[in-house]
Amino acid sequence: MVAMIVRRLFQLLFLLFGISFLVFSSMYLAPGDPASMIGGPTATESDLNAIRDNLGLNDSFLTQYGHYLASVVQGDLGFSYQTRQPVSEAIAVRFPNTLKLAIASMVIAIIIGIFAGLISALKHNSWLDVSSTTFALAGISIPNFWLGALLILVFSVNLQWLPVAGLSDPWFTVEGLKQMVLPAITLGTGSAAMIARMVRSSMLEVVRADYVRTARAKGVKERNVIWIHTLKNAMIPVITVIGLNFGALLGGTIITEKVFAINGVGRLMIDAIAARDFPMVQGSVLLVATLFVLVNLVVDIVYTYVDPRIKFQ
Repeated sequence: MVAMIVRRLFQLLFLLFGISFLVFSSMYLAPGDPASMIGGPTATESDLNAIRDNLGLNDSFLTQYGHYLASVVQGDLGFSYQTRQPVSEAIAVRFPNTLKLAIASMVIAIIIGIFAGLISALKHNSWLDVSSTTFALAGISIPNFWLGALLILVFSVNLQWLPVAGLSDPWFTVEGLKQMVLPAITLGTGSAAMIARMVRSSMLEVVRADYVRTARAKGVKERNVIWIHTLKNAMIPVITVIGLNFGALLGGTIITEKVFAINGVGRLMIDAIAARDFPMVQGSVLLVATLFVLVNLVVDIVYTYVDPRIKFQ
């Protein structure tokens, strides 16, 4: 296990190197001039050249990338072109909102997804199965921006039960929980639908296994058959889906953060792309990529506890 973790961490270094090169290349080749964005419409050509020299934009591609990589290795992600704020500080301020939103969304997705998938599998071909399948199809198909706007219209504007936007209060307060409800539901619906489909298909496969039939023949209580013999053995593909979705949520909250005016990493990233703020984009992408790989590493470790037969060499 330890050797596997060390090997994966080394793989993470090479992966982040490749990601940093791709992101730096795409921002370098992207149209637009950061100097013009910084200098504004009144800047002269000499002013723009001075800005480019100060930022190192007149250097060659490899020179710029070498300087950037050396800074990243030392833990320095650079400074924002817009605000001159350190990129690491800007991300640190906004990342807690993204993390809270991703965790809340994943909790909702796991509860709804496992419950819906379990009911659908146990009541196969019944109206409950059809209803659960329809929910899963709708959850995957509905765009986040449409669902978010609809929830705001119903629960914030018409009923006035929940706040329209923002995520400023601590999550453990009543107001913080109210602010979390709508964006978490908006973001977690798609993941819940995918988890429900995976639970259903895995359960239908496992419930026909010989050891499940044997457990029932031996008189094991039905709830033990479901929770111990069936669901536990069906969880490996479900855990994979949960891990992939959670990693995606950490970097895929852009639309939801925009709809609900949440000051998170996704919103920071899209604003930085529009402003050609290269260091901010590169730092945000590196953070998301690192978290995604680490989440998948945790998923691999969880496999061994769910199913002891799985061993990593």
